[in-house]
Amino acid sequence: MTVLNLSFAACGFLGIYHLGAVEAFFRHGDKLLGSLRACAGASAGALVAAVMITAPDKLEHCKEFTYGFADSVRRQPLGAVTPGYNFMLTLREGIEEILPSEAHSLATDRLHVSITHFRSGKNHVVSRFTSREELIKALLASSYVPIYAGLKPVEFRGQKWIDGGFTDSLPILPVGRTITVSPFAGLQDVCPVHGGRFNTQLRLANMNVMLSMENIKRLNQALFPPSTSSMQSLCEEGFNDAVRFLKREDWMT
Repeated sequence: MTVLNLSFAACGFLGIYHLGAVEAFFRHGDKLLGSLRACAGASAGALVAAVMITAPDKLEHCKEFTYGFADSVRRQPLGAVTPGYNFMLTLREGIEEILPSEAHSLATDRLHVSITHFRSGKNHVVSRFTSREELIKALLASSYVPIYAGLKPVEFRGQKWIDGGFTDSLPILPVGRTITVSPFAGLQDVCPVHGGRFNTQLRLANMNVMLSMENIKRLNQALFPPSTSSMQSLCEEGFNDAVRFLKREDWMT
């Protein structure tokens, strides 16, 4: 089998879909995992990629954190933008709990994080991390949506950065085949089946998605998370879509 990479799309709280897909890969994707070279992602996708590379044993922990984080945002009168609510601090605490002490060593050259330069608006993909703190900063930078997640861009290596999803929401790596995962129906390898009547495509920061009411609803849910039961359904959908992909490629184990 050729060298394989996995790339997870930027998608806010729909990252729970990615966690479902990852569970399917761990459970049924030995053939894929045996040839896996690297993982990439932007925003929530980068967080899931980091877990896959550095803390595969923490998958259940990540799910519970995601449900709890979504619940804390839902409880705020204005969601994440409620004055006094510290979105980035909650996210940092979750990352701190999940990443092992040697995460930066495990991630270097195997994890590719998409970030956007605050001043120039240019995309960068970071794959080398000199410390665990530097890795955490890269992941926070990739997840920072201005105003929604606070007023200060994340400082990383002396510069200011914002969400990688603005400029490259689904990084494709130069070596080997990159398998793409997205909770939005479109042209990705692992994604929901498009159920709309129209086959109009939109290209959003390097990701092809179908123009449909379902995708519009999901874009909203990415920032304003739905109920826990809806998120559990999204997780299950990610699992089932990944299984469908493995069967299609004849990689099911």
